[in-house]
Amino acid sequence: MFTGIVEEIGTVVSVSQSTKDARLTLQGNLIFEDMHIGDSIAVNGVCLTVTEKTLNTFTADVMPETMRRSSLGKLSKGSRVNMERAMAANGRFGGHIVSGHIDGTGEIGSFVKENNAVWVTIYTSEKILKYMIEKGSITIDGISLTVAYVDSRCFKVSLIPHTASNTTLLTKKAGDIVNLENDIVGKYIDKLLHFEDAKPEDGEAATGGISIDFLAKNGFL
Repeated sequence: MFTGIVEEIGTVVSVSQSTKDARLTLQGNLIFEDMHIGDSIAVNGVCLTVTEKTLNTFTADVMPETMRRSSLGKLSKGSRVNMERAMAANGRFGGHIVSGHIDGTGEIGSFVKENNAVWVTIYTSEKILKYMIEKGSITIDGISLTVAYVDSRCFKVSLIPHTASNTTLLTKKAGDIVNLENDIVGKYIDKLLHFEDAKPEDGEAATGGISIDFLAKNGFL
C-alpha cells in the first residue's frame, strides 16, 4: 500500500520492451536506503516489484496487463518518474490509500496558473470519472491530489508549489498521458451497492450462493 506522497523523482536508465511487456531499470537516491529484492515501489503510480538492485538502481518487470492499463510503455531512457516506497507500518499517512493498481489513463488538457498554484485539467473516461467527487482524492502518476472540479468529460486539480517542484506533473505538456487510480473506498462501496446486479459472464459458473439477501436473512446485516 502507498500514500501518494512522492518520495523522489527517478530516472529511467534502460527499457527492454517487447510488444506486450517490458523490463525497466530506474535510478534514484533516497528510496534505495532500505530497498530489498521483492519490495514494492510505485513508479508513476504503478506498483512494481524489485527483481534486481544495485546501490542506486533497481529493475522491475512490467507485465502485459500493466502495459495495457498504464503509460509505462511510453517511457524511454532518460524519462523522469515519480517514485514511492510502500508505506511503513510506523509511517505517517500523509496522502490517501493508494494500491498502485491503476484504473486507467487520462490525457492532460491544459495548465493554467493562478497566483502560486497551477490548475491541471485532465480528460478521461466515464468509467474513471464516475468514482470522483469534488474534494475527493485521485492519484495522478502516483501523486495524491484533491479533485477540485469534475464533470462528465474531465476533472481538475490544483497544484501547490511544493507538489509542483517535487513531482513530474508540471514537466508534462497538454496531450501527454498520465496514470490514474481512483480512491479505492468508492470502488468498494459501488461494488457492495451493486452486489446483486453482478451476473456471471456467459459460460461462467456463479461464484457462490452468498448474497445480500442471504446475509440479511441469516442475521448478518
